[in-house]
Amino acid sequence: MTLEDCLKQHAQATPHKVAVKSFEEQVTYAELWHRVQHRAAILRQVHTPHTIVAIRTQQSVSFLVQYFALHLMGAVAMPLERDMPQQRFDAISHRYDGFVAPTEVADVLFTTGTTGKSKGVMVSHDTIIAEAENLADAMPFKQDQTFIITGPLNHIGSLSKVFPVIMVGATLHILEGMKDLGAFFSAIHDAPGQVASFMVPASIRMALQLGKRQWTELAHKMAFIETGAAPMAHSDMLELCRVLPHTRLYNTYASTETGMVATYDYNDGETLVGCLGKPMKNSTFFITEQGTVACQGRTLMTGYADEPEMTAQVLRDGTLYTADLARIDEQGRLRLMGRNDDVINIGGYKVAPTEVEDVAMAFDGVKDCICICEVSPVLGNRLKLLVTLDEGTALDKRALARHIASRLETYKVPQLYEAVPAIARTFNGKLNRKHYR
Repeated sequence: MTLEDCLKQHAQATPHKVAVKSFEEQVTYAELWHRVQHRAAILRQVHTPHTIVAIRTQQSVSFLVQYFALHLMGAVAMPLERDMPQQRFDAISHRYDGFVAPTEVADVLFTTGTTGKSKGVMVSHDTIIAEAENLADAMPFKQDQTFIITGPLNHIGSLSKVFPVIMVGATLHILEGMKDLGAFFSAIHDAPGQVASFMVPASIRMALQLGKRQWTELAHKMAFIETGAAPMAHSDMLELCRVLPHTRLYNTYASTETGMVATYDYNDGETLVGCLGKPMKNSTFFITEQGTVACQGRTLMTGYADEPEMTAQVLRDGTLYTADLARIDEQGRLRLMGRNDDVINIGGYKVAPTEVEDVAMAFDGVKDCICICEVSPVLGNRLKLLVTLDEGTALDKRALARHIASRLETYKVPQLYEAVPAIARTFNGKLNRKHYR
């Protein structure tokens, strides 16, 4: 079975149900399937099966038509960032000229490159179905729900939510990001039934700061909200639980390479920071001798496109080895502690910057932050905290240091503090640590 098989089934069983809404239009399942078939017939005259076809991502029905049509005619879809410069778009597209992907591959999705070179990850049709089953079963997705997507569809965080929506025959509502909070809350209000959404932590924080009243008024319509892609501040988790007391709030462990692996509803009374739950139905994980997460199951990537040596470094014998430091608690839940390549060595002590950042985010007036390593030729490695502040707030370095020292060990307290206009993040909300190295 493929995702397009599911689309065809719903077009026959519920032809008049709304499949996708966007800023420009809405289509039923029958209309969407008709357009996909028509577009696939045109693409067959241009592209050869199993070749990689680069397409610019759009938050639109038209983009999904192109995406499904490429699958239907046997090509491999490679969604790229909408605003990518044409020269880079052409370079990536030409990079795979002549490369024929394995028969089972459906997509090539690019990683964000926050910790190194951006890589093209091959995702199979079976992986798409397995991810759809994982999410539909764990959260769950239901046919009478509307799922709101605000993030770019070239990233696995948002694209993967298309999979269970189409599998169960629900409705997808695509928005142009979170800059227009009014459009987001209107989409919730206007939906005929309950609503779900995927939001990166930065978007959740913004909505909490600027739209708490609207969210509170619409709380009865929210079935669940999933987050991922970056750690979420504990203070934001607690506040969202307060604003949406009856909504399931999921923190998911996933990556482009591993797919959707585990999830945890932190609106459970414990609200455990760094907890990512138990494995979903098509996935398993274990902790290696190095203390990092290794994943197995149907959601793993096929490999990096045309990069066999790079693939062999992380994918061996059906196991995907990550750089994520974690442990498994007594209930079998994954507890993330940061990335191995992000850890900062301070005088022989290992510091996970995410731990410092989480505490700093709970300090009054701090809007965003990042903990980095500053190297001194005399003093060696020192922790430095860069912060952005609420408007009208001045940085009180001593008060912030005391706040952190009251919650963390002495060696985890930064020695240096600086207020900056903005913190570098990727398009999907991750801290761009590579920018500061």
